[in-house]
Amino acid sequence: MGDKLEARKLAKKCGVPLVPGSLEKINEKERALEIAHQIGYPVMIKAVAGGGGRGMRVCHTDMRLVSSFLTCQAEAESSFGDKSLYIEKFIENPRHIEVQIAADKYGNVVSLYERECSIQRRHQKLIEEAPSPIIDTKLRKKLSEWATKLAKACKYENVGTLEFIMDKEHNLYFIEMNTRIQVEHPVTEQITDVDLVKLQILIAAGEKLNLKQEDIPLKGHAIEFRINCEDPEKNFVPTPGLIEFLNLPGGKGVRVDTAIYQGYRVPPFYDSLLAKLICYGKDRKEALNIAKRALSEFMIHPLKTTISLHQRIVSDPDFCKGNYDTSFLSKFCREEVYSFE
Repeated sequence: MGDKLEARKLAKKCGVPLVPGSLEKINEKERALEIAHQIGYPVMIKAVAGGGGRGMRVCHTDMRLVSSFLTCQAEAESSFGDKSLYIEKFIENPRHIEVQIAADKYGNVVSLYERECSIQRRHQKLIEEAPSPIIDTKLRKKLSEWATKLAKACKYENVGTLEFIMDKEHNLYFIEMNTRIQVEHPVTEQITDVDLVKLQILIAAGEKLNLKQEDIPLKGHAIEFRINCEDPEKNFVPTPGLIEFLNLPGGKGVRVDTAIYQGYRVPPFYDSLLAKLICYGKDRKEALNIAKRALSEFMIHPLKTTISLHQRIVSDPDFCKGNYDTSFLSKFCREEVYSFE
């Protein structure tokens, strides 16, 4: 399932809806052009072994496709040691929905419901919440059925995430599986009372799942904010340096996962993620109110971080209504004079 093409083939075999695109590796730009003409522009180039937004480009023309194809090959080989690519139809302004599952070696699989991860920049998630504000009980059941069916079909053993996108007509399409624990796993932990890290270790130790689908609760609402050392007002340029003053928020409904401390020097060599702020409430409205308070208390001086951007987002009327998709951040930031070019 770590091979995105093999995952697509399995999904097709299982009858899970797929974004139209290639089911074979593409190593020649001529073949890429053929596929693009078959499914129609816009298309997205993706690295077969990719992740984290690397080796991905959206193309609207033949010229863009050829130049991006060569760039993606170089990026994929550098990042993953495999330059193989595939192409799929680009669904414009979708919502990004993913389903958390857990599976043991005895064939037991459970769904821990969905997360909404549509607040992104350059295919990198910034805010995640569970459950999704757009998924109803009927759709949640269908998503869980698809996810567990795929996990059983490949005899999956671990925690993992099945990723889907939703178009404007609310059609859902499987895109890939993340065969590992996700950065955003805490929001699922908050709404299900399941410790996913502990569960992953128990599965790896050969333990049998002690969870049954009907016994997994879905209660309340949780939202995670990625606190990155980046300056949102300067095109998210990294801002490493010394943390001279640090104040972490606390109180009811607030969880902070981090390793930073006052006096810590943020190095320039690694991922920009400094901390994860997780806010939990009895419903989405309460979770947002808690988030507003927690973000106002979160201080990392003198470094520029994404805290200020998150404060703007949680006060935006459309976000508060759950009315957003993967284009939300670019539109929102363009209005707020942020550059995404």
